Amino acid sequence: MALVALVVVGGATRVMEAGLACPDWPLCFGSLLPGNHMNIQVFLEWFHRLDAFLVGTVLFLQLLISLIWRAQLPRWLPWLYSLLLLLVVFQGALGALTVLHLLPSGVVTTHLAVALILVALMSGLTQRLLSQNSLPSPLWWRLISGGSLLAVFAQCLLGARMATTWSAQRCLAQGQGCQLLASHRSSALLVTACLLFFVITSLLMSEWSRSQWRFLLAVSLLAATQITLGVFSVRLGLAQPLLTISHQLVAALLVAFLAALSCRRPQEIEVPMSAITDESILEPCHG
Repeated sequence: MALVALVVVGGATRVMEAGLACPDWPLCFGSLLPGNHMNIQVFLEWFHRLDAFLVGTVLFLQLLISLIWRAQLPRWLPWLYSLLLLLVVFQGALGALTVLHLLPSGVVTTHLAVALILVALMSGLTQRLLSQNSLPSPLWWRLISGGSLLAVFAQCLLGARMATTWSAQRCLAQGQGCQLLASHRSSALLVTACLLFFVITSLLMSEWSRSQWRFLLAVSLLAATQITLGVFSVRLGLAQPLLTISHQLVAALLVAFLAALSCRRPQEIEVPMSAITDESILEPCHG
């Protein structure tokens, strides 16, 4: 949840034009708590940095725990936590660049990309740890869910590029630079088609995939909500910050859900003891 909050607060920071509210880095106005300068914009930028610091601290502690108890844990777990921690450090460096270089579009988009990668990896990791002794999921499930995840991820980056270059605002206000907005709309239809294909295929293919209907329903509702928020945001001229922030929240939740579903596995079926101790099986041993 802290990672999803990190993405959402980062989006709110951009929407409220608070990316440069703290003119220095890593401190804010030269202090840990800029009380004398505090307003809504400074608070958003300051809280965004605080959340990133907390995420990094928790991941560092999890890495230490995975190293201490590595004999009882999967061998790959410390390596994955190391990767997550490196991504957080890289994310912090990108955050510094956004401030020191006055919000360049490429850096801000990469900043969001790394945040979404962290959300996907942590969501998939959680699901994988919950099903350590389970059977592998079907290949078609992994391919379609993973493809849907990549489609949503690419759509998020396209939206971030559009937002950080102010293309949508210029298109709606002046009718200029509408290519990115048109591409974002067109690709939204393709992403929706991918998600619907995943949901419908899962409901038709096997009993196990049908049993995931609650999560599939959640993905469908999130996709419908995302489309609705996008339509209303454009119709209202992107003048409602709450709609834009909610749009980014739903995108992060879609990434988290699809990453979890990609790593979700069927529970291993236990063989009943009655089947093992059947008389016909043990009969040759009587002699």
